[in-house]
Amino acid sequence: MRERGGHTAVAAVGEALGAAAPNKSLSANIARFREVGLLVFIVLLSVGVQLRNPSFLTWENLNDIAMNTAILSILAVGMMLVIITRGIDLSIGATLALSGMIAALTVKEYPGASPAVALLIGIGIGLVCGALLGLLVAKANILPIIATLGMMNVFRGLTYEASGGKWVSAHQMPADFKAIATGSLLGVNHLIFIAIVIYIAAYYFIAHTRTGRQVYAVGSNPESAEVSGIRSGRILWLVYTIMGGLAGLAGVLWVSKFASAQGDTASGYELSVIAACVLGGVSIAGGSGKISGILLGSVLLGILNNALPMINVSPFWQNWIQGMIILVAVLVNALVKRGIDRNHLMRRRI
Repeated sequence: MRERGGHTAVAAVGEALGAAAPNKSLSANIARFREVGLLVFIVLLSVGVQLRNPSFLTWENLNDIAMNTAILSILAVGMMLVIITRGIDLSIGATLALSGMIAALTVKEYPGASPAVALLIGIGIGLVCGALLGLLVAKANILPIIATLGMMNVFRGLTYEASGGKWVSAHQMPADFKAIATGSLLGVNHLIFIAIVIYIAAYYFIAHTRTGRQVYAVGSNPESAEVSGIRSGRILWLVYTIMGGLAGLAGVLWVSKFASAQGDTASGYELSVIAACVLGGVSIAGGSGKISGILLGSVLLGILNNALPMINVSPFWQNWIQGMIILVAVLVNALVKRGIDRNHLMRRRI
């Protein structure tokens, strides 16, 4: 009887799981193949634009898209880590501007300085800015949106103060500094090469280190993470520091690329970075996000920025189209999360 009862219980559980499978399959499949769908959309979009403008898929234009997307994709790596921990960083545009301005002022004053020095200065300033933000969020328990919004104004003000409200123009920058963005290594533009290295390092950090897994644990369930011995405060401080360091690096790359350092550099750029993460499937609710997703999200934004003017789409419609695509991505993310949460609840009941 026990055996029969045991088989009956197993059968009942199997039937319950079978009944839950249809509900699970849709959200699970969307979550699993989201990047594939995004890639297909990018391919179809590119083919459609090519039919309207044959110069779109030329090597020169594709290289321009890659170069213009490199800085955005670098920042998206840091923003993904922040969002995974249920945070947000609205100060990265100001951090970028401050780091780029200090680096530009340094090479203006010391034109013989090595470009590596400028890069180290920019990264160092970004790390300090990120570490300060991390302390406010992790130790002072200030909401990320409030902390980063306040520090955004602080960093932007420091940028204007450091420059005296003036610009650093192209003729004031040495050729070696401008070559940071325009030069190439092994036939690959420096911006693209740096982005590739950062993505490889980020993938290794997330997939093959204990700390990388802890980042997801903190975002998925902060209370359980604390109970299991994970120091959530340390993880939060770390991700904001990484974000700051990447913003500092991006500041030097930005100033070198455009050969201009201004007080309002990258104003509002943080919204594009957040959009790239959302398009790539990073959940604003935390705990979910992939390197492949944010790369595709960055590429999609880069293609839209390049392609829409090429097919003579009005600037007003460009904003509308980009906004609608981002909105659809948010809706898909919300539906996937709702389906996953429903499946977890059904499993607990079972």
